[in-house]
Amino acid sequence: MEKVTKISDKLKDSTTEREKEIGQHIGYRYDVNLVPDYSRLTSFLKEYIEFMGWDDLNWLEDVHLGYEEGKPAVFDRNINGWVQVPSDLELPDDQQDRDMVARELLVKFQCSEEHPMVELNAEYGKVKPPSAD
Repeated sequence: MEKVTKISDKLKDSTTEREKEIGQHIGYRYDVNLVPDYSRLTSFLKEYIEFMGWDDLNWLEDVHLGYEEGKPAVFDRNINGWVQVPSDLELPDDQQDRDMVARELLVKFQCSEEHPMVELNAEYGKVKPPSAD
């Protein structure tokens, strides 16, 4: 059995600079259960990650379609609450596709004026919006 004395010895064949920098493997890159199937990205999510200049959706990897009070919903950690899926939205049968829909809905909600963080930012944010005076 080969003895590894340093974490850096384990990472010699690492494919990312970030893993080398932090001295550990990034788990979701190796656990297929944690990585979404990128062939199932919605067109909105494709455009979103291109616009943001990202290679992946790692911050959304653990977002899945769930249920609140028997209704489809997605959990928003920023507000510590469930956001219900619109009742007129037809959900796909495949769970991975449903999870992609959940990710899209979460991003759209977090970017909308309806998100509670908008009001909190307006009230308590460091940068106040210009007044209408």
